[in-house]
Amino acid sequence: MDMRAIAMGVAFAIMWASAFTSARMIVADAPPLTALSLRFLISGFIAVGLALASGQNWRLTRPQWIATIVFGLCQNGLYLGLNFVAMQWVEASLAAIIASSMPLMVAFASWAALGERLPPLGIAGLAAGFAGVALIMGTRLTGGGADAFGVTLCVIAAVALTVATLAVRGATSGGNFLMIVGLQMLIGSASLAVFAIPLEEWSVNWTWRLAAAFTYTTLVPGLAATWVWFRLVNRIGAVRAATFHFLTPFFGVAVAWAFLGEAMGLWDVIGVAVVTAGILAVQLSRQRAA
Repeated sequence: MDMRAIAMGVAFAIMWASAFTSARMIVADAPPLTALSLRFLISGFIAVGLALASGQNWRLTRPQWIATIVFGLCQNGLYLGLNFVAMQWVEASLAAIIASSMPLMVAFASWAALGERLPPLGIAGLAAGFAGVALIMGTRLTGGGADAFGVTLCVIAAVALTVATLAVRGATSGGNFLMIVGLQMLIGSASLAVFAIPLEEWSVNWTWRLAAAFTYTTLVPGLAATWVWFRLVNRIGAVRAATFHFLTPFFGVAVAWAFLGEAMGLWDVIGVAVVTAGILAVQLSRQRAA
């Protein structure tokens, strides 16, 4: 894995993890599905406009269209939709930690369904990463207060993101990256609106924090992070790219601590160190296998 790929992965992890904190801010003042649908509508049109301005077009291949639709529904509709709903009861840092278990699901699905081989060092690295996540989770759950329904939604969301991560490989081949990003956002917006319109009441507490969080979420995690993720998966593959989600606990906990005042203790720091070691092991194992 080259330095550019590592930089892309770390940048993606920072942007992606920060979305949990900004989402927590948004759902405190606005209906979650409606806000998320509007976010994707805005960022989707921006992405499509930039794609057209840069010479990209709508002529996607059949695999690209299929994967773009699956990605739009699974990541934007299910993964982020469920997380936004769950964030009404679940802390941002806890949601980020649950999301970071997704690489384990990707590795298993790639082996079971796609016949990919994960070297022993990689398996050990994934196990270490999961242990680090479990350590952080344990310190949060022992004190109680975790909402079971919200946690369940976060787990289902991680499964949906696993499907999206594997599907996106077909969408990235053949170019038109930014156009694909915009289209999958518009698909996500439409799928969320189907549920938001009949289920949610338009009740918004207009604050400066809501405006700032919504703007940030739309442009940074919503647009920039998604585009970087597409490029990263195309560059190094789904399983290796997914290991960067193990950085989500550190950045997720750190950002939530800084902006929301959520707890960040010694065991959180130790857990993040274990997770980082797991990422290194996975990266080294994939490089040797190549």
